[in-house]
Amino acid sequence: MLTERHRILIESVKRLIRRNATVNLSKIVNKTHAADLSIVFTYLSIPHQRKLFYLIENIEQKGILLSELAEFKEDCFLSFVETFSIDEDVEILEHMATDDVADLLSRLPKEKSDAILEKMKTDCSNEVEDLLRYEVDTAGSIMVTDFIALKQDTTAREAIESLQNEHVDVEMPFYLYVVDDTHRLVGVCSLRQLVVVKPNTPLKDFMTKDIFSVQTNMDQEEVAKIVARYDILAVPVVDENNVLMGIITVDDILDIIRKEATEDILKMAGAGEEFVETQSVFRSTRIRLPWLFASCLGGIIACGIISHFGTSLTKFVYLAAFIPVITGMGGNIGTQSSTVVVRGLATGRFHPKDLLSVVSKELFIGLVLGTVYGFLISIVAQVKFSRIPFSFSVGVALLASMSIAAVVGSLVPMLFARIHIDPAVATGPFVTTSVDVLSILVYFHIATLLMSI
Repeated sequence: MLTERHRILIESVKRLIRRNATVNLSKIVNKTHAADLSIVFTYLSIPHQRKLFYLIENIEQKGILLSELAEFKEDCFLSFVETFSIDEDVEILEHMATDDVADLLSRLPKEKSDAILEKMKTDCSNEVEDLLRYEVDTAGSIMVTDFIALKQDTTAREAIESLQNEHVDVEMPFYLYVVDDTHRLVGVCSLRQLVVVKPNTPLKDFMTKDIFSVQTNMDQEEVAKIVARYDILAVPVVDENNVLMGIITVDDILDIIRKEATEDILKMAGAGEEFVETQSVFRSTRIRLPWLFASCLGGIIACGIISHFGTSLTKFVYLAAFIPVITGMGGNIGTQSSTVVVRGLATGRFHPKDLLSVVSKELFIGLVLGTVYGFLISIVAQVKFSRIPFSFSVGVALLASMSIAAVVGSLVPMLFARIHIDPAVATGPFVTTSVDVLSILVYFHIATLLMSI
């Protein structure tokens, strides 16, 4: 959702473009953060985007702008970059961090990304190619290869001199990583530790040996959990031999957390993994079609169940009055349970091994809530229709429906997690549809049984 500040910025830029007020445009563009400019870009035509882009004086800001566009509006990024020559791409990318370059190139067509890599400086292109070797969304693919690594015998004075002379432009200078002669990670020092010890003290005497590190093949979501759990600004990335390969910084972790949370929410709604604004209409339709088909199929099954109990419905026509309540309450508690469990699994609060305890707790909650609302709805049914067997049937059916829904909503994502399927896909249409079908089945069975006595 656009803020008032962004609306004013967009309207100001559009007005200045119409007036061809280049000087004023240049002032705005060079005083506005690239993250805000990326929002403005999505409301402009490509010729106007190019005009604004070339008014940016700081080439590093151009790189940040491209990264922001790629992250939040990929189709806009691809259309915009398509107008660049290879030389223009190279000029900008060579001033960006290697992990950001790798991310941008992974989004481009292979022919263009290969052509850009060939023209980039050898050192830079080699680092980027190394990152592109790793699978997408792993620690290796998002790590930064520009970090500070010093030998164990380096003194505090020598480390400070190295920071001042050799590592001026390092992205994350808050940690110094200590390695042995084979470049294996053996410790880490903070800047605070470095400045409070005596100058001649070697790093091995005051470094922290209890290090939180991740391997290159670890999923980025797991990396984010480690950084969040231990409140660190960066985490070192090592290979299977504990050789230091790079670091992942907290700014990348924030992007990962936001991205993964967004993906989970959209999956839970059965709407894919990306915002509709980043997709074409055809792609959005194709992604949502299977999930809505599941809902449609569930509706057809529910119709079949109701038809099966047609005799009961004809005899006791007022049964139909409470179908929306039974299915609605069951669907709601099923969604609540699945959302709690999916989020608990995503944040590490739940583990697939906790299946029994998690499902038992949700079942108990479902029983308590079902008892409360079952009693309430039975009173309403009695007041409305003055039939005790029917009122009792509705109350018991609602209790059963909510209990079953709580079990289904918690059990399915836990089972999915145990067999290594993203539990987020278990919610939304999957859970609500199955709960609706079970709720109607239970309702008519109980009502037919009790009212026939």
